Amino acid sequence: MKTENHEVIFAIVNSGYAEDAMDVAREQGVRGGTILNARGVAKEEAAAFFGIPLHTEKEILMMVVEKDIRDNVLNALYKQMGMHKKAQGIVFSLPVSDAAGLAQPEPPKPQDAE
Repeated sequence: MKTENHEVIFAIVNSGYAEDAMDVAREQGVRGGTILNARGVAKEEAAAFFGIPLHTEKEILMMVVEKDIRDNVLNALYKQMGMHKKAQGIVFSLPVSDAAGLAQPEPPKPQDAE
């Protein structure tokens, strides 16, 4: 099914913070997401350059969202889960061109004519 109304948001956070990130996203209207366990890889010099400790165990929260709430979700996640927080999150979105199985709100039922 073609769609131009959705984007997928990825929030990559330190292990243990994906549920918190989902709570932040829900406050912005996101209905659900998928959490994947992951492992980050980087050179020690990169961590030293950015001045952050390197946590290799990560979680990736993926959420398909309507475009009209994307910016609010990204901003809220960055503000509450960004690199300056314990979650050390990186958040980005990508367009979705095809999607199947997305829960859509049910259209209003027509009123019975009397």
